[in-house]
Amino acid sequence: MHVDSTHTTEAAAGDAAHGYDAPDLRVFVFALFFIFGGITSLNDVIIPKLKELFTLNYAQALLVQSAFFAAYAIVSIPAAAIVRRAGYMRSAVIGLLMMMAGCLLFIPASASATFGVFLFALFVLAAGITIVQVVANPLISLLGKPKTAHSRLTFAQAFNSLGTTIFPYVGSVLILGGLATVDASKLTGAALDAYRAAETKTVVHTYIGLAIALAIVAAVVWTRRNRLNEEQSQSGSILKAFDLLGRPRFGMGAACIFLYVGAEVAIGSLIVNYLMQPGVMGLTDQAAGKHVPFYWGGALVGRFIGAYVLSRVSPGKVLAAVATGSIALILISANTAGAVSGWSLLAIGLCNSIMFPTIFALASEGLGKRTAEGSGVIATAIVGGAIIPPLTGMLADTSGSLHFALLLPALCYAMILAYGIYARRPAPEVLAVG
Repeated sequence: MHVDSTHTTEAAAGDAAHGYDAPDLRVFVFALFFIFGGITSLNDVIIPKLKELFTLNYAQALLVQSAFFAAYAIVSIPAAAIVRRAGYMRSAVIGLLMMMAGCLLFIPASASATFGVFLFALFVLAAGITIVQVVANPLISLLGKPKTAHSRLTFAQAFNSLGTTIFPYVGSVLILGGLATVDASKLTGAALDAYRAAETKTVVHTYIGLAIALAIVAAVVWTRRNRLNEEQSQSGSILKAFDLLGRPRFGMGAACIFLYVGAEVAIGSLIVNYLMQPGVMGLTDQAAGKHVPFYWGGALVGRFIGAYVLSRVSPGKVLAAVATGSIALILISANTAGAVSGWSLLAIGLCNSIMFPTIFALASEGLGKRTAEGSGVIATAIVGGAIIPPLTGMLADTSGSLHFALLLPALCYAMILAYGIYARRPAPEVLAVG
């Protein structure tokens, strides 16, 4: 069903009346983007650490991402139901506390020296992040005029990128380093368990610090729990949200979120091992880890630039352009050696910059009171981060080449390119279904 622009204008006025056009709340949402972006990017540092400690191949090591991003498939729709019942601010507190619990689970994970317990801790942590993300994406879209939602969400994602730039560098200093001093594959029994328990303590200390910070943020957010006068659709089953997939623009957008997150996470997960290769840059594990922020930092810079560009150029056209750039950089990296190969891979972060917020905004146009439901469905599609990285790892294991494994992310970007072309014109505004 369609609606005219008058409805949209009235809705925008209503949002402002309910306090959505509030600069102080935007600061709060920016902080949420910073936190969950930074914690997610720490996986790129943990993967090489656990790969060495538990003598894993690439497919097994990338199960870290599977455990983490599987939470999006399992928790996103329940998270949307929580938002619908509890509201944005209280739901954010619930998500932050669950993130804190996930961080604290690293303590028993280290004590057991068991890879599976680490995966469970990451799942719980990601479940909390999922709730926070289901809150943050639609909330920042509502905090202002609908016509600038693309630009505003991209600007908010820049704070996500700020977190993903800072956290891996700090994490590489705290967590990586010295992996080559002991060969875990040559240890057995009690000696191996003791080595793993000792080496994982660096991971535990990092996440205990994060747990403390999350508790403080949750307390601050709780004091703001009554800040918004919200209107949420309360009718029908939350599972009915999946009927939104029947809208081609929304359904294709959700599919592209799946592909984008999968490609971005697959590349980010392999950066450390990729740059350590003698044929690329031959770096040590810690030096390679310190290069991860260049990948995410490119996304940071690109999002600030993108917030400006998207306010003046069709979002679909911009999406198609950056997807083309990602494909070109992958081809350069896969077919060269040395610094050119390494830096062209890292430069993909710049092209990734506006993809998530642009796809999200293109898919979500006109959802009205069903915005939280749509956000839940799209967040479910983030499960691409659980599926595409291990498949990329399998390609690396079977082919014996990380360069060849980049073919899968390239195919993902090709599909995103097609969606950008499809969505290059503004979508007809649709009537929000209550």
